[in-house]
Amino acid sequence: MPDTEPPSLSSSLSSSEVESALEALAALTDDAGIEAWRTRHLGRKSRLQQALKGLSALDPADRAAAGRSLNEAKGRLRAALDRKRAEEEARRLESRPPLDVTLPGRPLPSGRLHPITLTERAVVSSFRRMGFSVIEGPEVELEYYNFEALRIPADHPAREAMDTFYLAPGAGAGDTADEPPLLLRTHTSPNQIRFMERNGPPIRLISPGRTYRNEATDATHEWMITQTEVLAVDRGLTLAHLKGTLYEFARDLFGEDREIRFRCDYFPFVEPGVEVAVSSPGGWIEILGAGMVHPEILERMGIDPEEYTGFAAGLGVERIAMLRHGIGDIRRFYENDLRFLEQFR
Repeated sequence: MPDTEPPSLSSSLSSSEVESALEALAALTDDAGIEAWRTRHLGRKSRLQQALKGLSALDPADRAAAGRSLNEAKGRLRAALDRKRAEEEARRLESRPPLDVTLPGRPLPSGRLHPITLTERAVVSSFRRMGFSVIEGPEVELEYYNFEALRIPADHPAREAMDTFYLAPGAGAGDTADEPPLLLRTHTSPNQIRFMERNGPPIRLISPGRTYRNEATDATHEWMITQTEVLAVDRGLTLAHLKGTLYEFARDLFGEDREIRFRCDYFPFVEPGVEVAVSSPGGWIEILGAGMVHPEILERMGIDPEEYTGFAAGLGVERIAMLRHGIGDIRRFYENDLRFLEQFR
């Protein structure tokens, strides 16, 4: 059946032509030959397709019989092609070596927790062993809880848009819109305010979660960090209790050989305030700010500062992970490099 035969001569296919095509197919043993056969006998330029196109030129009295004959031929060729393909697939399967079902299956890559998640869980476990409970709160926060209730004044640099991610319609500190501005929380400290509004002492809690700060990234800073807030309020708590708690935490996470440094620092929501840093091969790395809860905050929450005192701390989980694993650049945690992340278990 030559491909170049003109349509006018292709109004039908003889039985001998169909049988010859079927015999040619039966003799083939490779995929390339079968595909070439399909193109020759069933393709767009095949004798069969040309004959089907030529039906419209036939006399109406002859067209129905010719059409039935061509469709019958097409059906036989198509069925034979399908059987041939199935036979070849079965032959290939039979030629493969038998499957040994006693062999172990191929190992599949398994997921694992992110190093920051692992570190956060270690931090939470350490404080839980000391009797602290875990609370959570919203990441989209009101200015009141993020700043005002924590004694951070309206003119404080942290409340500027250059340091805080404000959300529409709020425009930052001093906004005059009817609705108070919303922002992405800059710390998890608002959760302690929300808790003290509804619960009185004794209080012993931690609040882990993501926080956001509008600042340029470098080796020790990121625009998103994971923080854990620590709060304890009870009768008779002193700075000694704060230092003892943080020493126990640091020994638990870093081991007995790490040096821990306390230095005076200022934070609006504590008095006195301290900065805590841990030694590393590259020098001291600050991991948290802490101090005694300011009496004004306790009084605003309906807690008598003459009867109760408290201490608070805010820990940077990324900084702790850097110290535990000897990582010098905080940005490595969020580059999504699997070669780096797969090292943590």
